[in-house]
Amino acid sequence: MNWFHAVLLGIVEGITEFLPVSSTGHLNVVEKLLGYQIDSVGMTAFTAVIQVGAIFAAIIYFWRDIVRIAAAWFAGVADKARRDDADYRLGWGIILGSIPVAVVGLLFKDAIEGPLRSLWVIAGALIVWSAVMWIADHTTGNESGMTDVTVKDALIIGCFQALSPLFPGISRSGATISAGLFRGFDRVTATRLSFFMGIPALVAAGALEAVSASSDISTTVGWGPTAVATAVSFVVAYASIAWLLRFVSKNTFTSFIVYRVVLGVVLVGLVLGGVVTA
Repeated sequence: MNWFHAVLLGIVEGITEFLPVSSTGHLNVVEKLLGYQIDSVGMTAFTAVIQVGAIFAAIIYFWRDIVRIAAAWFAGVADKARRDDADYRLGWGIILGSIPVAVVGLLFKDAIEGPLRSLWVIAGALIVWSAVMWIADHTTGNESGMTDVTVKDALIIGCFQALSPLFPGISRSGATISAGLFRGFDRVTATRLSFFMGIPALVAAGALEAVSASSDISTTVGWGPTAVATAVSFVVAYASIAWLLRFVSKNTFTSFIVYRVVLGVVLVGLVLGGVVTA
């Protein structure tokens, strides 16, 4: 991979990782247009590893929240009297809610890295899940805040998150934000929960690929371009996080929904027109 492609793919990852528009879908499309074989072991590993840059941006951005939640969780584990703390419940929720996506990722690893990366799957999931997002955004109360999160809420959000690796066009953030809205949380809380739920899953997935596919990256994409793309995704993702939280505090998700539908239709047109192969 040349350096320009590495920077471009890092920008795509950084912009789309936390927006409810499917970062994997965008990466697969751009990789296809650049002439790469998206289901090759090297590109599959590259896509997973550069997500670590974006997720570390989330860790830095939410560092104070993470430290507070971790401190409350450890305090509650050690002292029963501290277990009424909302952050203690949230800590358990993040831990338990991360299990479904890990199980799905391990059980269906071959399918996720192979046939499910088809552009037909991505296009269909983009369009179909847009209807789910619209319902979640427009027909629920959206009044609960972060202190109202229960372990049950986090488990349900985690189960929705587990759909994203199976159908990459759904988008991990699109799935978790929708689940949060369905549970009655306001848009900012649903979005923040999406970040918190994504940190363990994406760090684990990226680290696993970095270790297990190290030689594949070395002999295909190369660790130099992979490192550049990861660094670029970190910088761009940090700015994307800040923008998204400001945006959802004043707006609905309608613009993202419209974009998803348009992109899905365009992808269908590109495949049918022979511009790219599915």
